[in-house]
Amino acid sequence: MEFLMILLQAGADLSLFAKVGAGLSATIAAAAAGFSIGRIGTSAIESIARQPEAAGDIRANMIVSAALIEGLAFFAIVVCLLIVFQ
Repeated sequence: MEFLMILLQAGADLSLFAKVGAGLSATIAAAAAGFSIGRIGTSAIESIARQPEAAGDIRANMIVSAALIEGLAFFAIVVCLLIVFQ
């Protein structure tokens, strides 16, 4: 029983670190998503410049890829917010 109380106290002491870690994780997720979408846009523009006749297909693939990355970033941020507010 005493060991359980020690573990609970240690968990309460680490809640600050969990919140700091969640904040850093949310920041990294948002920054990585922004960087990735920027890279997708750059690659799409270069591809359209090389092959203008394929612009429609490239644009559609770019939008789908950006949407998937944004979904992943939102999921990561929601998980981090759940950690902060629990």
